[in-house]
Amino acid sequence: MQETNAGTAVEMREIDGLLRVGQTIDRELLLCAGSPRCVITLDVIAFSKEKFHLIHVEIEVKDTNDHAPAFPRNETRLEILESAPLYSRFPLDAAVDLDVGDNYIQSYNISASSHFVVEERLGDDGFKYAELVLVRELDREVEDHYTVQVTAADGGTPPRSGSVTVHIQVLDFNDNSPTFEVSSLEVQLYEDAPVGHRVLRVRAFDPDQGANGEVTYALADGPSFDGVPVFHLDPHTGDVTLRAPVDFEKRRSYELTISATDAGSDPSPPSTCTVLVDVVDVNDNAPELSVKPMTSGSDGVAYITEAAAAESFVALVGTVDRDSGANGRVRISLHGHDHFRLQQAYGDAFMIVTTGTLDREKIPEYNLTVVAEDLGSPPFRTSRQYTIRVTDENDNAPLFSRAVYDISVLENNVPGSYVTTLVARDPDAGKNARVSYSLLDSEVPAGGHISTYFSVDPLSGSLYTLRSFDYETLRQVELGVRAEDGGSPPRSGTSVVRIRVVDQNDNAPFFTFPVAPVNGTADVPLPVHAPAGYLALRAEALDRDEGDNGRLVYRIVRGDLALFAVNADTGEVALRRRLPESASVGDALELTIGASDHGRTPRTAAVALRLVVSDGELSEERAVVAAGTQPGGEERPGLDGSLVAIVMLGGGCALLLVAIVIVVVSCKLSPGGERDPRRPKRDGLFDGRPPAPFSFGGPGERGFFRERTASSLDDSGPYEEERSRDSETKMFLPSKHSFQPTAAWQGDKYCLQVSGVGHTDQLSVKDSGKGDSDFNDSDSDISGDVGKKTLSTFHPLHTGSADVAHTQTPACQSDGSSSDRASYT
Repeated sequence: MQETNAGTAVEMREIDGLLRVGQTIDRELLLCAGSPRCVITLDVIAFSKEKFHLIHVEIEVKDTNDHAPAFPRNETRLEILESAPLYSRFPLDAAVDLDVGDNYIQSYNISASSHFVVEERLGDDGFKYAELVLVRELDREVEDHYTVQVTAADGGTPPRSGSVTVHIQVLDFNDNSPTFEVSSLEVQLYEDAPVGHRVLRVRAFDPDQGANGEVTYALADGPSFDGVPVFHLDPHTGDVTLRAPVDFEKRRSYELTISATDAGSDPSPPSTCTVLVDVVDVNDNAPELSVKPMTSGSDGVAYITEAAAAESFVALVGTVDRDSGANGRVRISLHGHDHFRLQQAYGDAFMIVTTGTLDREKIPEYNLTVVAEDLGSPPFRTSRQYTIRVTDENDNAPLFSRAVYDISVLENNVPGSYVTTLVARDPDAGKNARVSYSLLDSEVPAGGHISTYFSVDPLSGSLYTLRSFDYETLRQVELGVRAEDGGSPPRSGTSVVRIRVVDQNDNAPFFTFPVAPVNGTADVPLPVHAPAGYLALRAEALDRDEGDNGRLVYRIVRGDLALFAVNADTGEVALRRRLPESASVGDALELTIGASDHGRTPRTAAVALRLVVSDGELSEERAVVAAGTQPGGEERPGLDGSLVAIVMLGGGCALLLVAIVIVVVSCKLSPGGERDPRRPKRDGLFDGRPPAPFSFGGPGERGFFRERTASSLDDSGPYEEERSRDSETKMFLPSKHSFQPTAAWQGDKYCLQVSGVGHTDQLSVKDSGKGDSDFNDSDSDISGDVGKKTLSTFHPLHTGSADVAHTQTPACQSDGSSSDRASYT
């Protein structure tokens, strides 16, 4: 047992004497390493005014299995002689476990092995050690290396373990003799072979290792020439070489006996090999060639610059033949390429010269063969391979793979991001082909030098961004890149990189009208007598993105869908029906309008409105019928591209039909220009013709809406005025007179009623729904009687003229689909 002072391991609260742990307790490292029992002792004094009491406290720290067995090294190596006897024991490094008791190492295990097992040994200190035991004989020539894994496991719950990898190297024992590849062989030796010529190489193999496998060769007493042995045997390599010249006319063959022994401390028996050497008769001397280049170089290589002119000297070729007569006369030839030829210099010396200009980029190296042949019978020929290398001149500029690179980069990129790699190639060599890249000086239209936007790696040509791009600020950048080689003087080439910034949906819509305070609402007045179809307001939102990312669609996010409708394209908010009778001045209707873009991940904005019921007069500019929804609050989808195309095609057919009807009707008119009495009368502007959507004018606004002009309403609705008897018509704004319009749904028709008395000679707008409208008729009847027909339109108030009153009765508009109707939701 080991006692330890409490120190800071245990703290006591003075108020009530509560003992608590003061720091993390590590039994093995801080308190009682290796002790089976660990006790913390402390004395506590409790005292008051009258007495004190001493308390001795012993706290036993119990061991937990918080340490795994560990070997000193993860790997260890053993060397075992292959002649080691069975059941030899090889101790391993002891594993260490800081825990005690059952938490200490309890067993050792070994991975699967055919030659070794592991056994435990209890040491004098009481700890367990592991030993490897050999259970099968070793043979280094069969297997020279083994790897096993020994694992030490403790007895804790759960148990912990540690492992060590043991690499076992089997050492050699001299149990094999050298063996020749063949026991006898026969070789041929030309009589003109020089002294030192290698006749053959014998080889014996010993599978042992180290000195036990090192083979030494020896030659028995052999033939001699003038007292000098003819052959020499290298004891280490087995090379048999000529030590003296041989002559076919004197001796035609030699027999040699070669022995092989190993270098072990206890050598094994030697082995022998018999060699028969046959001497072959040959022509004694052959032509000899020597090539001396103009420029110094390695043996067999000459250098010449690609800038050399024709007939330039490359190398000098010389020939020697020690024979005499015809056997000593030599003829020489050059083979390989017609860019070079031989030119006699003097005697038996020749020059290699160029036949034209050279281009290293086309042919950097020439392999030539120089052949010398004597005139003997048979002739003796000598050939030599010779290489001519063309050195480089900086005669080529770097060339980019493209003259113009078109690259796209997403906006909001991370500065330092990779863009592309520009590649310029220079066919020259060495430093003349070493290309470096740089940016050409230029300014970016958005402001700043190009080097503040991009950087190019001078070695790889990789282009990187230096800042984040904003499509709304900068849409395209054009920069120039130069590629320059390392020649002297350097050559360069350029390329243009066009970088297009691609828009992302990074801007959310925001409402420009109406504008509400932050987390607040915008108040919009709504007349208490507003009819169905009355325009409450036109919401306007803006998105700074491009394309679909900036194309907006409006919808009602929160509010009474049965009372309000919004045009998805224009943001116009209209009443579906009149306000309920219970509505009174001062009431507020809450409505939230949302605008969403068409990005892949749409962004949205919303504006909260309070439509305050007021007793103000109706605004003529906003009292417009907008029959864009079905009764009952059902929404109509917006027009798509295919529907517009169909409508345009149908409109063209309708115009053609109207033209035909006009011609037919003109032919049927009576001589006085009067209408054919058989022709049926038409009842009103809205008969069989749905009202078209309305649009707002230019930038000037009055109240919540822009003021309209006649030109802004072309082809936008059924507001027409006949100006003359030849049916010349124009579009006009609603009248600014005081009026009391009412609107109601009748079945599947929408009706607008306006009371008043007016000039009937300006209100005749007839349409039968069959293409024979008075709008296009040349025989339009503008008499007073016609003006008493049912109408559904407004006249403008002309400045400076008398007020014009109107007499109107309800006209119903069929709720069929219309090609030019605005989409309300």
